[in-house]
Amino acid sequence: MSDIEGLTNHQVRLAARPNGLPGPDVWDHTSEPVAEPAEGHIVVQVTHVSLDPAMRGWMNDGKSYVPPVGIGEVMRALAAGRVVASKNSGFAVGDVVTGTFGVQEYAESDGAGVQTVHPTDEVDVPTYLALLGMTGMTAYFGLFDVGALKDGETVVVSGAAGAVGSVVGQLAKIKGCRVVGIAGGPEKCAWIVDELGFDAAIDYRAENVKKALRAAAPDGIDVYFDNVGGEILDAALTQLRFGARVPICGAISTYNATEVPPGPANYMSLLVNRARMEGFLVFDFVDRFGAAAKEMAGWLAEGKLRSREDVVSGQVSDFGEVLLRLFRGENTGKLVLQIA
Repeated sequence: MSDIEGLTNHQVRLAARPNGLPGPDVWDHTSEPVAEPAEGHIVVQVTHVSLDPAMRGWMNDGKSYVPPVGIGEVMRALAAGRVVASKNSGFAVGDVVTGTFGVQEYAESDGAGVQTVHPTDEVDVPTYLALLGMTGMTAYFGLFDVGALKDGETVVVSGAAGAVGSVVGQLAKIKGCRVVGIAGGPEKCAWIVDELGFDAAIDYRAENVKKALRAAAPDGIDVYFDNVGGEILDAALTQLRFGARVPICGAISTYNATEVPPGPANYMSLLVNRARMEGFLVFDFVDRFGAAAKEMAGWLAEGKLRSREDVVSGQVSDFGEVLLRLFRGENTGKLVLQIA
């Protein structure tokens, strides 16, 4: 008898397109037997699901960098797990792997895009979804390639206590930069300064961001790494230095808007300062992931980088409620659902 015979796969499927925050009516909870993998395929028992702001965009029925999740389809998600059945010579039963496995307990894959990882006592599985995964790659290439960072510059990052922002700030510090983080609440602001080494923090919930930026970056901003969009982006544009770069990673403040949000009012600062604002996707740099991950792992081992995962233990069915923590600003670091 196969080790997977008789197992049941519980899944979360997209039942409807959300309008605003995705509530319980957006999800359909289904189950089906776990089948033997097809020739060349593997079956992965999912242990950790990555929760990312980009998921909100994947639910919309509109043109984007990837097709939307279809109604009735398992919700797309990056995840980690253990191979429990294999008909693919590249993977053995017991291998720990990461890939786009979706929000479900078991996933069948042909192995495309699946990476074998090697967790240790020092580097556990969630870290491969965070600092050593897509999150870390987004920070690395967004700051160094798109942001064209130079040693000693002034860097401001929004969403600074989030998964990507917290890594961006640390990378900039490694390069000898002055780093200002914008985050929500005194606990997050204290964390990025006291533990991650940011030079200053701005609490957007309690401070006038535009005024606070003038005080924290009096000589202006060389790189503004934007994760939130909206009014905070507008405030940062007023403080750009000549030749500044603005990598656009995300705009979480607008993802659940029920009306089209206005564009930045202060965009003429880009012209006056001969600055550049550029969107990017981490997938554009996939051929360099290996080298970047090796460098990041080295900094992690040296203690120059810290990875913080906000791990919530629960069932697959808890996904919808845990996802909302992202949009409520309740997570610090990388949000991960661990399947109990």
